[in-house]
Amino acid sequence: MALLDDNEIQQRLESSQWGREGDAIARDFEFNDFAQAMTFVNAVAGIAEERNHHPDILVHGWNKVRLTVTNHSEGGLTEADFGLAHAVDAVADAQ
Repeated sequence: MALLDDNEIQQRLESSQWGREGDAIARDFEFNDFAQAMTFVNAVAGIAEERNHHPDILVHGWNKVRLTVTNHSEGGLTEADFGLAHAVDAVADAQ
């Protein structure tokens, strides 16, 4: 899968709650409680397994989750990263 250039990455981030962090994109999520945060994490895990594309997941505090996505095998950001981010956004919006 081809790496996206800086302009392509910026365009995808313009209408997004994700932010660029070097060769990755990241987003923070906050939930009503720990159980809801863990339900979200489990849903993300399912999506990641289906796509065979796995984000770094940090659960912190009692209700916060931070996801970081990059394509390690390609060494940067690809369309797969933004596809995963979009799928995760749909899960977050449904909660």
